[in-house]
Amino acid sequence: MAVTGQTALRHALRRCASCAGLVLQLGLVAGCPSFQQAPNTIWGAAGFVQLGEEKIYVHDRGKGPALLLIHGYGAAHDTWLPLLAELARDHRVLAVDLPGFGRSDKYAGDYSPSALADKLFQVLDRKGIKEAQLIAHSWGSSIALSMALQQPARVKSLTLISAWVYEEQLPPFLLWARAPWVGEILYTLFYKERLDDRMSLTFYDPDRFATPETVDNVRRMLDRPGAVAAALAAARGQRFKSFEARYRTLAHPVLLIWGRQDRVSRLQYGERLLGELRDARLVVVERCGHVPMFEQTWQVLRALRDFLSRTLVASAPPPPAASGPASLPGVRR
Repeated sequence: MAVTGQTALRHALRRCASCAGLVLQLGLVAGCPSFQQAPNTIWGAAGFVQLGEEKIYVHDRGKGPALLLIHGYGAAHDTWLPLLAELARDHRVLAVDLPGFGRSDKYAGDYSPSALADKLFQVLDRKGIKEAQLIAHSWGSSIALSMALQQPARVKSLTLISAWVYEEQLPPFLLWARAPWVGEILYTLFYKERLDDRMSLTFYDPDRFATPETVDNVRRMLDRPGAVAAALAAARGQRFKSFEARYRTLAHPVLLIWGRQDRVSRLQYGERLLGELRDARLVVVERCGHVPMFEQTWQVLRALRDFLSRTLVASAPPPPAASGPASLPGVRR
């Protein structure tokens, strides 16, 4: 029996080695993802902020208190299109394409949440904005939290929608991608595959929102030079364990918005954040998946308007007769 077991083990190891070799050969044939090598001129110069040699696209509209909108992984500022016109009625709205995504440059570099947070502060500096209220979706929430931890005085409030900020949320694909060469092969072979299935998982009503046109738009975005390499670098930067414990230190008012039927970032993580943040409230949106801005636009806008207006009142200097600044009601369970 021992000999038989050893023989079986040797055969299994040979099969594993053969499979690994095949995957490696496929990866080499397909070519590893590479970053952008030269300036991208397809979009022209309008709307970009220059940070050294890197251009970052910012959709800037409206007047009033500043709102910085931060999209999620694999997305762009288009995530916020349903909200932009309404928010810009009484705010200055800056919807950014994060480095590596959308129209922004996709050069080699650090794509961790803390590094991207630093880039966004530089964008605010170029725009002459000293402080802003942050609205972030999914993985963008980790960048918003990093901004609040880095320079708390410049962040007036945070709205985190379907936040992706815990190590436990990372699927095996992203964890495997951390390994040298393994990540390159996985992203070369699979990152742009089955986009329709992945987008369907994102929505409560995929027939309405995960249309062939939408999938084609995403595919075109992923075909741009440097897009896959930047996505891999951003995936490798998702190491949340190192600063999860610091969420409890934040004193900012926080609005959490979650789709009840979110299958990407499940509601349990919103409830966990609610318990860990000092000054937070959670709004749960029914019949809604991972992108509430599209599926339940008006519910999101109502929650945002209420929160942003209360936050402005709470942060405004008190009138002479008042004993102190107003507080934000309803932020604890």
